[in-house]
Amino acid sequence: MTKGKVIQIGLFISLIGLISYKFAPQIGIDNFTATTLSSCILILIVITWVTSYVYRVVNGKMTFMEQRKRYRKEYEKVVNDKLETKFNALPKEEQQKLMQDLEKNP
Repeated sequence: MTKGKVIQIGLFISLIGLISYKFAPQIGIDNFTATTLSSCILILIVITWVTSYVYRVVNGKMTFMEQRKRYRKEYEKVVNDKLETKFNALPKEEQQKLMQDLEKNP
């Protein structure tokens, strides 16, 4: 999730809270109850967000980790393709020598 998206969601939630707070007296809810209700909703939203963040941290599902995994996968693919091309360009004798060296030193 981008920073802009987080700001948009935060503004949207704040706007909903402000609208519900302003219109609460019109539907028969007193000021104290409206304040208490909006505070409880805000606390639940914060607890939910923190819990989801901790869950993503524990499971390694954070944005940076996902980007790093994708980058590493692409990097390994490119490197392996280059190594395979270089290996195939070698004469058969050198290929066999490299294979023997690899078998000796795993």
